[in-house]
Amino acid sequence: MRAEEAAPTQPPVIAVVGATATGKSDLALDLAERLGGEVVNADAMQFYRGMDIGTAKLPVAERRGIAHHQLDVLDVTEEASVAGYQTAARADIAAIRGRGHRPLVVGGSGLYVRAALDRLEIPPTDGTVRARLEAEAEIVGADTMHARLIALDARAAAAILPGNRRRVIRALEVIELTGRPFSASMPTREFVSPAVVLGLRVERDLLVERIDRRVERMWEEGLRTETEALLGHGLRQGVTASRAIGYSQAVAVVDGALDETTARADTAQATRRYARRQESWFRPDPRIIWIDATAPDVLDRALTAVREADAQVRDGIPENV
Repeated sequence: MRAEEAAPTQPPVIAVVGATATGKSDLALDLAERLGGEVVNADAMQFYRGMDIGTAKLPVAERRGIAHHQLDVLDVTEEASVAGYQTAARADIAAIRGRGHRPLVVGGSGLYVRAALDRLEIPPTDGTVRARLEAEAEIVGADTMHARLIALDARAAAAILPGNRRRVIRALEVIELTGRPFSASMPTREFVSPAVVLGLRVERDLLVERIDRRVERMWEEGLRTETEALLGHGLRQGVTASRAIGYSQAVAVVDGALDETTARADTAQATRRYARRQESWFRPDPRIIWIDATAPDVLDRALTAVREADAQVRDGIPENV
C-alpha cells in the first residue's frame, strides 16, 4: 500500500470546498474541533509567506489551536507546483492519520484539492520547452496559443480559458513532451483513498455582497502596505504570486498606474470572476455534497454527511459511485 492510501478501516479524509467567501475556513474549524482534525490548506495563494491580508489567511490567533499545514510554505519568488503540493499534502494527510487525527483538506483551488484527493498523474516538465512557448506567446498572443491547443487537444482547450496563458502553455508543453493529449493526464474522479467532499454554496447576490465586503476589508486592513513589503521580497519576480488577485492591483497603485478607488473596484470585479470560475470547476463533480452555507444548521448537515461517509467505509461500500 502506498503511503498516501488509507487502510480500509480508516475514516475518510474530509474536504471542504467552494467559492471564495463561502465560509470554508469557519466550517473546517468547527469540524476539526468536533472530530479531532487538522487542516491541510488547498488555497494556492495561501502557500505564500507574507501574503496574509489579500488571501484572507486565518491568523494563528483565530485557528483555535488547530494545526494547519501547507500555509506559509513558499517565498513569493517561488512558483507553486501541483506536483510538489500533491507530494506534500499527501505526506501531511498520512502524518495526521498517524497521530490519530482527522485530515481536513480545505480550499477553493480545485486542481490542488483534486491533487490531494484523486488519482492524478502529474506530467513531466521541461524549463526549456516552457520558456520557448512563453516567448512565443509574448509574440503571437494568448488567443493564438489557445487556438493551437484547440487543434491539438480540443477537450483540454474546452477546460482552459484562453486568457489563462499559464495553463495553455502548460498543456502545450505536456503535449510536446509526451506526445499525448494533455486531457489524458487531467484528474479522474477517483479518490486515491476514501474521502468525503463537502461543498459550500451561497446564493449569487449574497456571495457578491460578501466578496465586496471582504475586498473592502482587505484594503482597509492594509493590503497596500502588505504589498509594499512583499515587493521588497521579490514579489514582481514571482511567477505565481505576482498575479494574485488584489496584489496585482496593489502593485499598480504603488507604481502609480491605478488610483486606489479603481484598484479596489478592479479587485472586487476580479474576485467575483474568480468565484464564478471556482463554481464552474466544482459544479460538475457528482461526489460533492452541497450545503447551503447560510443555513443555521450548516455544521449539523456537514457532520451528518461525514457520519454517512464513515458508515459507508465501515460497511465496505465504494465511494466512487
